Amino acid sequence: MKKVWVLDDDKSIRWVFEKALSKANLPCRCFSNTNEAINQFNHETPSVIVSDIRMPGESGIDFLTKVKEKFPLIPIIIMTAYSDLDTAVSAFQKGAFEYIAKPFDIDKALEVINQALEQTTKNDTNSNKANTNQPEIIGQAQSMQEVFRAIGRLSKSNATVLLNGESGSGKELVANAIHKNSDRKDSPFIAINTAAIPKDLLEAELFGHEKGSFTGAENLRKGRFEQSDKGTLFLDEIGDMPMELQTRLLRVLSDGQFYRIGGQDTIKVDVRVIAATHQNLEKEVKDGKFREDLFHRLNVIRITVPPLRNRVEDIPTLSKYFLSKSANQLKVTPKFLSKEVLEYFNNLQWRGNVRQLENVCHWLTVMSPGNQIIVSDLPSELKNEPVNPINGAHEWQENLARDFSRQLLNGKLDLYKFFIDQVEKIIIEKTLEHTKYRKLDAASLLGIGRNTVTRKIKELKISKL
Repeated sequence: MKKVWVLDDDKSIRWVFEKALSKANLPCRCFSNTNEAINQFNHETPSVIVSDIRMPGESGIDFLTKVKEKFPLIPIIIMTAYSDLDTAVSAFQKGAFEYIAKPFDIDKALEVINQALEQTTKNDTNSNKANTNQPEIIGQAQSMQEVFRAIGRLSKSNATVLLNGESGSGKELVANAIHKNSDRKDSPFIAINTAAIPKDLLEAELFGHEKGSFTGAENLRKGRFEQSDKGTLFLDEIGDMPMELQTRLLRVLSDGQFYRIGGQDTIKVDVRVIAATHQNLEKEVKDGKFREDLFHRLNVIRITVPPLRNRVEDIPTLSKYFLSKSANQLKVTPKFLSKEVLEYFNNLQWRGNVRQLENVCHWLTVMSPGNQIIVSDLPSELKNEPVNPINGAHEWQENLARDFSRQLLNGKLDLYKFFIDQVEKIIIEKTLEHTKYRKLDAASLLGIGRNTVTRKIKELKISKL
C-alpha cells in the first residue's frame, strides 16, 4: 500500500497534509522530527517522504542524505520557508525529487506527491555541494524558485543552456551558479560579452590566432574556447553575434573542434556553452538575423531570468544584502531602508533590474546622511523614474470593480465563478500565446502544475491560438 510520510515540526502543516492526503485516499504518517521517522523505518517503508528542512535536531537535508543512502528509490520532497539558491541546489544534489517553497498551495503539493508516487527511476546521490559564505543568488519569488530548481537539476548535466532575460537581471550570475554547481566547478568559468567586442576582433577573441596570422599578431594567442577547456564558456548577448561567426560557433557546438585564425591544426576542446540574450531569438531567426540551426543547438535547456519589477517581493532582501555588501567594502555601518522607501522601490519599473538596485544601494551607502534612508535621500533620477505598471497602475482593477457593480445591479447570479473564470481564461490564454502553446512552459511561468493548465484548458474551453 502506498504511504506518505510528512516531517514538519509545525503542527498546523502536519494537520493540513493529514486532511488533504486522507481526502485523496492516501495513507499518511506524520512526524515532528527526523529521529521519529528514522526509528519508524524499522517497522515500515514509505512510498514518498515530504520533509521540512529546518526542524529541531537533525536538518531535513541531513535526513535526506541518510535515507537516500539506504533507500535510494524513495522520492523525497523537500519543503522550506527559507528559500535561497544554496538550499535548492543542495536539495536536488542530495537526491530530492522536488523542492517546495513555503507558503505553498496544498493542491499543488498533492500534484507533486502524486508525481513522486509514479516515479520508478533511481536518483543519483553522489554529488557535492559547493560551499559559499554568501548565497550566490537571492530570491523568494516564485519565478526565482523556478530558476533555482533549474540550476539544481542541471547540476549533473552538461547540456547547453540558453538564458533569456533583460539587461541587469542577473544572467551571468545564473550562468556562474550553473557552473559552480556542476562537475566542471574546478575548471575555468569564462564570460564574454559578444556585443561589446568589435566584429573584427571577436573571432580572434573566441578562437585565438597563430603567430603572424595577421598584422599585429606577434605571438600565438589562445582564444576563449581553449582557455575554458573542461570548463564553461558564457556567451552574453549572443543575439548580437555576426552571422559569419555564428557558423563557426555552430561547428564548435557540433563537434567540439575549430581552427585558430591562421592555423592548420584542428583544436579539440570540451567546453560547456551557456549563452544569454535579451532578444527574442525566435523572431531574430524569422527575420533572418540569426541562424536557425544555431538557435536549436543553443536552445537545449532554456531558463528565463525574471526582471526585478516581476519579483518585487525580493526587493527588501536584495536591498538589505546590497547595503550590507557596500558597507563592508567601505568599512562603515550598514544603512537600512525606511518603510516609505521600500514601498517606493516596490512601485518602480527598475529598467536596469538587479544591477540598478545594487548601484542605487551603493550610492545610498556613500551619499545618504543618516543610517535610516528616507525618500528625500534618494538620487534625483530615481525620483523621476516611472512607476511599475504592475504595482502602480490600478486602471484594470477600477474597470473590474465598475463591471462587477453593474452586474450586481442587473441581478446577475453566480458572479464569483463568472468573474474568476474570465480572469483565469485571460491569464492562461495569454500565457499559452506567449509560450507558443507549450503547456509545460506556461505552467512554469504561472507557477502551477502542467495538469492544472491542461484541466483549465478543458474547463474554460480555451482553443489553441
